[in-house]
Amino acid sequence: MRYFHTLTFRVLAGSCVLLIALFGVYTYFAVTFHSAQMLEGVRDHAISVSGVIKHSTHYSMLRGRNQDAYEIMKKIAEEPGVEGIWIYNKRGMIMFSTDVSQQGSVVDMRAEACDICHESNKPIQSVPSKVPWRYYPASQGKGYRLVGYINPIYNEPACFGCHSRDQTVLGVLDVRMSLRKVDENIAQARTKLILYAVVGTVVVMLASGVFLSATVYRPVRKLREGTRQISAGNLEYRIPLISKDEIGELARAFNEMTQSLQRAQQENRHWSQMLEKRVEEKTAELKQIHEQILQIEKMTSLGKLSATVAHELNNPLAGILNYTKLITKRLRKLESTPVTKSTLEDLDLITGEVQRCGNIVKNLLMFSRRQVGEFGLVPVASVIAKAVRLMQHHFKISNVRFREEIAVPEAMLMCDENQVQQALVALFVNAVEAMPDGGGLTLAAGRDSLGRIRIDIADTGAGIRAEAMPHLFEPFFTTKSEGQGIGLGLSVVYGIMERHDGLVSVRSEPGKGTVVTLIFPSAEKQSAREEQADARQSTRGAR
Repeated sequence: MRYFHTLTFRVLAGSCVLLIALFGVYTYFAVTFHSAQMLEGVRDHAISVSGVIKHSTHYSMLRGRNQDAYEIMKKIAEEPGVEGIWIYNKRGMIMFSTDVSQQGSVVDMRAEACDICHESNKPIQSVPSKVPWRYYPASQGKGYRLVGYINPIYNEPACFGCHSRDQTVLGVLDVRMSLRKVDENIAQARTKLILYAVVGTVVVMLASGVFLSATVYRPVRKLREGTRQISAGNLEYRIPLISKDEIGELARAFNEMTQSLQRAQQENRHWSQMLEKRVEEKTAELKQIHEQILQIEKMTSLGKLSATVAHELNNPLAGILNYTKLITKRLRKLESTPVTKSTLEDLDLITGEVQRCGNIVKNLLMFSRRQVGEFGLVPVASVIAKAVRLMQHHFKISNVRFREEIAVPEAMLMCDENQVQQALVALFVNAVEAMPDGGGLTLAAGRDSLGRIRIDIADTGAGIRAEAMPHLFEPFFTTKSEGQGIGLGLSVVYGIMERHDGLVSVRSEPGKGTVVTLIFPSAEKQSAREEQADARQSTRGAR
């Protein structure tokens, strides 16, 4: 249906209507002219026959040999196309007829054959000046027409011996010609002309359709397709037209416009990429500066906190450590009993915990000053076991079911064992505090797809709100109620993992628990990093 609304269809429809009108007019005038020519030929034949009859019977009539004249007319009536010959006197009596039965009868002056000369039932004095032709159908339903030619017989001086001088017209010679062949020829000619007109119209229409399709429809369709491609963003599309007419000029102008748009788009894309690159560079610089500022603020805060902690805790811890050692010496001098042994074990544990508190303060100072401890190869299972041992009693008190899945017990870590242990204990403490009514805590250790050591610590606690996730590793940020935490646990873990070139991430959903993932580089990569660092240190010393 879309084709009926195209320019090609409108031009073709208009051309078809014009062709039909032209062929119709031509056919009409051709048929009319052909009919007139054929009728003119019949009339000429009738005039010739009438003239031959008058001249061939003139002498016989003057000599009174009417029978000879009648025989001549009978012979002439046998010629093809001659339907009959009649001679009427001025009273309307048939003096001669090729139909013998009509001789001697009087015709009706009001009949169709007599209307040309008689306006009433009166004898004629002369033949009217109008053309003496009449057309009427043949009798007895023969199915064709007749043309009658009336040729008056005038009273000449040679006829005065038998006819009065006062008479002008002695009678008329009526020659009737058959139009059967003429009508058949006209009908055949009309049919042929109409057929030729129809065939010609169809041929011209098809030729016009092909011509319009080649010169208008296809080029316009290509132009339309080009506009669709451009509107869809395909600026590389070119209209394949090579004609030199107006449509070809339009296609070339369209292609030039497309090339200009493509160049402009490429320039815009180039400048956009450059702008994006510059924006990314500036954003990275700003981000780095922002991180540096945040780090400075963090370090400043941690430095102040470290100084306070060192001042406030070192002295009490030193006192506790000294008194613990003193009590241990006194007990060792007493008699060995089960109670004494148990007490000494507890004192040893207290001594270890006090020393660990001192190490925590030390590590906090190291974190704020971006310092690192001593690295060495340590089994993963050993580090995890020590951290679990320290928290075992805490798990039981808090009604926490602990479960560990170590898939790589033989794997080694290039790390500071105390710091990794400190990070694990901090995460264990956070997990236990997130489950005040008890729950489940799972530690899974293995390797990821890149061969790195991965440790997942998952609890079934209350989870963390989405708005708190971006701030988890900030110093002094805590999700606990006021007075229950100072927000240093995860920031210390973050600092420890950063110093180990590792990664730490948190996944949590409120009501479904939290998963903290620690990823350490493989021992081989960590050793290579340490060697490169030592080489750079040696190079600086040599300089």
